Amino acid sequence: MDAKNYYRYGLLFILMGLLLACSNTVQVSGKVGLGTVVNENQIRKWDIDVGPSGAGLPSGSGTVLIGEVVYQQQCANCHGDKGQGGLANRLVGGGGFNTQNPVKTVGSFWPYATTIFDYNKRAMPHHSPQSLSDDQVYAVTAYILFMNKIIDKDAVMNAKTLPLVRMPNRDGFVPVIR
Repeated sequence: MDAKNYYRYGLLFILMGLLLACSNTVQVSGKVGLGTVVNENQIRKWDIDVGPSGAGLPSGSGTVLIGEVVYQQQCANCHGDKGQGGLANRLVGGGGFNTQNPVKTVGSFWPYATTIFDYNKRAMPHHSPQSLSDDQVYAVTAYILFMNKIIDKDAVMNAKTLPLVRMPNRDGFVPVIR
């Protein structure tokens, strides 16, 4: 046998070994992956996405006043004390999409208020994602909406009121139907 065939057989042997090793990770008697048992409650904890209609929003609520306190404690270091940006993206202002360099912020560009909740719940604060309670996320969302002059200072955000918030750029997107 020449060197070329040794290489081919060696590669085939390695691939067969990998397939054999991976065959032990398929679902066997309630185990998935590397032996971690996953149950429905764990899957529900991972399912935290929120849709534009509000589907997936948890119970709880938050006000602008509470949101301001949470924002100053958890968000202002990166986003600025008034959402003007700094270490992280600007959250307030923007608009002017007919200009050469439009400023896309949460208040001017995002089409749904529920997306603010979803993103904050999933990814913020940056140094400790998913550490805020649902009430804190509703409150911070309310404060961000208030800073963008989209809701009043006395507004309360919850699973019923948040999807009703009409964002300024709601109609600025074309839906993709797949």
